[in-house]
Amino acid sequence: MTSFFKTAGIFSLLVLSTLYNGRAQSAKQPNFIIILADDLGYGDLSCYGHPTIRTPHLDRMAAEGTRFTQFYVAANVCTPSRAALLTGRLPIRNGIFGRRAVFFPNSANGLPHSEMTIAKALKSKGYRTGIVGKWHLGSKPEFLPLQYGFDSYFGLPYSNDMGKVGPIPTLTIPLTNNPPLPLYRDNTVIETEPDQRLLTKRYTDEVLKFISTNQGKPFFMYYASPFPHVPLYASDDFRGKSKRGLYGDVVEELDWSVGQILKKLKDLKLDKNTFVVFLSDNGPWLIKNRLEEEGGSAGPLFEAKGSTYEGGMRVPAIVWGPGLVKANTVSSAVATSMDLFPTILNLAKVPLPHDQALDGQNIKDLLTGQKDKVTDLVYYYDSDRLYAIRKGPWKAHFTTHPSYSLEAPVPHDPALLYNLEVDPGERYEVGRKHPEILAELKKEYEKHRAGVVPVAPLLDAIVEK
Repeated sequence: MTSFFKTAGIFSLLVLSTLYNGRAQSAKQPNFIIILADDLGYGDLSCYGHPTIRTPHLDRMAAEGTRFTQFYVAANVCTPSRAALLTGRLPIRNGIFGRRAVFFPNSANGLPHSEMTIAKALKSKGYRTGIVGKWHLGSKPEFLPLQYGFDSYFGLPYSNDMGKVGPIPTLTIPLTNNPPLPLYRDNTVIETEPDQRLLTKRYTDEVLKFISTNQGKPFFMYYASPFPHVPLYASDDFRGKSKRGLYGDVVEELDWSVGQILKKLKDLKLDKNTFVVFLSDNGPWLIKNRLEEEGGSAGPLFEAKGSTYEGGMRVPAIVWGPGLVKANTVSSAVATSMDLFPTILNLAKVPLPHDQALDGQNIKDLLTGQKDKVTDLVYYYDSDRLYAIRKGPWKAHFTTHPSYSLEAPVPHDPALLYNLEVDPGERYEVGRKHPEILAELKKEYEKHRAGVVPVAPLLDAIVEK
């Protein structure tokens, strides 16, 4: 009988301890981790339907959280997309656009310092902030991450193909010779042309170290992987293991990396108080499949990176946070990467900036299951040109242009109309059947354009030697 009461007492203590730990976690300020893949397509994960790329950790993350099927980024290439994610604002508002499309090693500018980033906003509330991976918002010293609210930085200042090794995309504006690819620790270059086969492992170690070091404080980690952007590199543990070739190897190693991060959160009992988002910066670089099979897949969507079709701007997105995010949910709600800024600030109880127009919405109620819709509008920009608009299930293309095509963009009057909930592949134009919907979308298009104050492009200026 005595042993029974002892056992019962121990069991009760374990239950109380578990309850206490859960409540203690939820009572603290939440932690935030954004994991951003580079050029990962809508159809590149097994939980989004890829038949041969294995992503068990991301699949589990989706099962334990919310997987979005209609999640968008603000731009079809990486620099403007990353600016929008960190500021909650369309790039047209802050000048992150231009003929060059992205920042390069010889770019003279960076993200304006007047912009409020997630990191800068969270620092005002006592958060520790770190970035690991690809920055791509300016590479001159005054435009590196520590100047935008980050306490620490370990990574590359731009894409992994912009050093001495690896292909450079063909552009209409010639580039100067690039310097060796620099790897930064904070504001200091610690290596050049690092072995990219080891980058995912090194980056993962840095993220895990950041979490462990800051487990007693609220933290924000922005982990921006350089992959599966070309050139593709995988470590020996993953190279040659995927049925999808090197591209699949790279994605499967990225999946492993996500698994290590989620495991660390659970091991440190931070899981019930940490909000984790995984997404891609834009659609897959399909032209890389023509010869090398090094591009991804947009799944059922049409087109790819560099276009304003669905394949260019609708991306895989998974949100995880036991106790914060509804589990085992597939959401068809429309949401965007710009929604992360107001949502994270709301969860951290940080007031929104009053001096800058935001384009993102707080989707907290969407993530907790209290609402099934927050917005139904999406704007599809190519640089500073608004090519298309979505409202509800309807998308109108006012201008179309295939990705990386040398042909001129084609204007449409009347616009081309598609019902994305019936036809996500944009194969069946239905404008003649719905002139009233076209008229409504044109009003929304004009209303939005009238509300945007023009600013000068920042991507085209180069450093003169």
